[in-house]
Amino acid sequence: MPRQRLIILLVALVLAAIIGIALAPQVDRLVSRQAPDGEASTSVQTTGKPQVGGPFTLVDQTGKTVTDKDYRGRFMLIYFGFTFCPDVCPTELQVMAAALEKLGARAEKVQPIFVTVDPERDTPEAMARYVKQFDPRLVGLSGSPEQIAAIAKEYRVFYEKVKEEPAEGEAAKDAADDYTMDHSSVAYLMGPDGTFLTFFPPGVSPDQMADKIASFL
Repeated sequence: MPRQRLIILLVALVLAAIIGIALAPQVDRLVSRQAPDGEASTSVQTTGKPQVGGPFTLVDQTGKTVTDKDYRGRFMLIYFGFTFCPDVCPTELQVMAAALEKLGARAEKVQPIFVTVDPERDTPEAMARYVKQFDPRLVGLSGSPEQIAAIAKEYRVFYEKVKEEPAEGEAAKDAADDYTMDHSSVAYLMGPDGTFLTFFPPGVSPDQMADKIASFL
């Protein structure tokens, strides 16, 4: 299967999982069963909250260790990607930056965050060089492979290293850079208390993102 189709399929699966998680548990369901003999029925009530997001410990672009608690009191707009990403990540980060611009002063309540899924190459120094290209408010978070795996699991983010073969007639690439990362492309909006509010799939415009964020501010 071509890589582009594979990525689209993976994104669709991730979105389907998020939608199911985010919507299904938000309503209380009362199920009543009438006993065959007409006696008292048995009621079962289930409640729940979307299981997206959770605690994390990472390193920001200044080299400072941060946790999810450092962003309490502000909305977190989080996107997962990597600095070597050729087009998808830059596009989505530009949308985030433009949406914040449209929010004006209200954007002070929102902390945009870019989390790498490629910790081998995306050191804090690399993240610092990268995030400043999009918005001065954008925080770049990296960490150990184990830390990245942990936060990806909490946010239900798919990512996978894919080896790149040199094209015909092209010289062999350096072993350190002969791979790319397949990953889901979804931005998450988390509330000031760290709870999941909504998500933004690929293709959302800055206006749409700004309007949705504004509805929570």
